Amino acid sequence: MAENPNKKSDQQMFPFFSLSNQNQMDLGFFGSSKNSTPPPPPPCIEIPFSEVSSVKSTMDCVNLNGKLTLLKGRVSTYDVFGVSNSDLVPGKYEGGLKLWEGSLDLVKTLYSEIQDGKLSLEGKRVLELGCGHGLPGIFTCIEGAAVVHFQDFNAEVLKCLTIPNVKANLSKSSDETEKSVPAEVRFFAGDWSEIHRMIFPVYQQPSGSSSMQDHSDGYDVILMAETVYSPSSLQNLYGLIKKCLRHPDGVVYLAAKKHYFGVGGGTRQFQSVVEEDGVMEACVITEVADGSSNVREVCKFSFKK
Repeated sequence: MAENPNKKSDQQMFPFFSLSNQNQMDLGFFGSSKNSTPPPPPPCIEIPFSEVSSVKSTMDCVNLNGKLTLLKGRVSTYDVFGVSNSDLVPGKYEGGLKLWEGSLDLVKTLYSEIQDGKLSLEGKRVLELGCGHGLPGIFTCIEGAAVVHFQDFNAEVLKCLTIPNVKANLSKSSDETEKSVPAEVRFFAGDWSEIHRMIFPVYQQPSGSSSMQDHSDGYDVILMAETVYSPSSLQNLYGLIKKCLRHPDGVVYLAAKKHYFGVGGGTRQFQSVVEEDGVMEACVITEVADGSSNVREVCKFSFKK
């Protein structure tokens, strides 16, 4: 079939981003996992910026057209977690050592939103959930966010990949302009059902009240890539967002596959959770159907006015 001459390539749509060797990036998703009761999640902890993993790894540096530096780690899940090399071990490992397409989709979309005047990150508070390599959060650092917090299920993912990537990019940025370095960068590991106790104060609704409180010191922007694959985790994820997002003007950007075949989740199922609650609204702002995987989407969520 002949290619549509009017269709823009990624390079034309997002000229800022170019992967020098995309074949090295192991983009994809896991197959189905066995139905078994997962062990209790690891405890929620904060990882110091100075802490890195002792596990030996090989890092492939990929430059995203001069803006972001990706230190893509080749790390064995067996060496890190003592489990077979799988993309998912429920309750123990959630795929954070692998680079997923959604993180790149999300960075491209954030760049486009800024270019179109729909998003400003200057001075904003940002939280990236399920961060893995942390590219979207790092991008907000470079774009002038004042606070950027990174969260992943596994502490070792933060030590092996997130922190080294943040250090590599912030050291490069600080050489160019001081305003690129955020006032606060922190790293948190733990499950979505408990992590809010560390990253944000617990807000209690007044007795009998169903209204949303004004979280004036919440996060202005929450970022997520490939976090909605498991139907059993969607309520915890959505609950965490409502606790942490600044009300009423905070926004959430989610990049993920429309459907995760074999595991049951996807952007549409997460949108159903949001719509059923009735507090927030969603819109799809980007769709990616490049043939490399299932159809992917970037969605934007905000509180109903």
